Amino acid sequence: MSTPDTSPAGPPRRTLLRSALLGAAAVATTGAVAPSPAAAAPSTAKGRHGEPKPTIVLVHGAFADASGWNDVAHRLLRAGYDVLAPANPLRGVASDSAYLAALLGQITGPIVLVGHSYGGMVITNAANGNGNVKAMVYVAAFAPDEGETLFSLQTRYVGTKLTADALDIRYYTMPDGTGSADGYVKASVFREVFAGDLPPAQTAVMHATQRPGDVHTLEQPSGAPAWKAVPSWYLVARDDNVIPAAAQRFMAQRAGASTVEVRASHVAMMSRPDATTDLITAAARVASR
Repeated sequence: MSTPDTSPAGPPRRTLLRSALLGAAAVATTGAVAPSPAAAAPSTAKGRHGEPKPTIVLVHGAFADASGWNDVAHRLLRAGYDVLAPANPLRGVASDSAYLAALLGQITGPIVLVGHSYGGMVITNAANGNGNVKAMVYVAAFAPDEGETLFSLQTRYVGTKLTADALDIRYYTMPDGTGSADGYVKASVFREVFAGDLPPAQTAVMHATQRPGDVHTLEQPSGAPAWKAVPSWYLVARDDNVIPAAAQRFMAQRAGASTVEVRASHVAMMSRPDATTDLITAAARVASR
């Protein structure tokens, strides 16, 4: 007979797991998100005048994972912020945004929401209706208006090198039996297109471990943009070969974002982590007021 797997700090871990699974089943049935005790706990970080520091949520884009935020996250954690860098599912605008919105709904206290590349489209949609989101930061990211697509914004100005020829297309079958396809940036152009200011050895690993996006995402329209109601900041990467700098400037100006520009490739948060962190903390100071 097996004995419960217990922890000195609390109830049996199997009981906790069962509670979590039952909560997930309730969410699937009712659509309501029931925060776990850990998720509902307010941030303990305090600002200069005793106000709670915001939780900073870092959202990655396509062809990447949350590790791209590592250097920025280290800096933010050292500065005393609570940080989350969740996995972006990269399955579609509506579903990815809903996934992030559910996560954000379980954070108590002010939030600074940060998106890179396609992550910008996701945060633009996920923040709607969440009054805790006090600031949004776009890092070489899409900041769409309602009805716009990734493809329309990426090609609005000349300069992108992320063309169809730069992608390997790999087909798969979705759970409902319909076919779809993922796009991966080819090894031969990955560094030039995605991360030209990082060492070749590093970009080789990034290529090997990239997470693809479903190609249908390119033509899926965005919903109402949260940046119309939430203060925003934007970091323009001047040497970006994915989203032309002109497109970034256009989106930043339209959103009324406080904007800085740096000489960086598309992965500015990796090649310029100090500048990226400075912009996020500037937004966080406003969010703490």
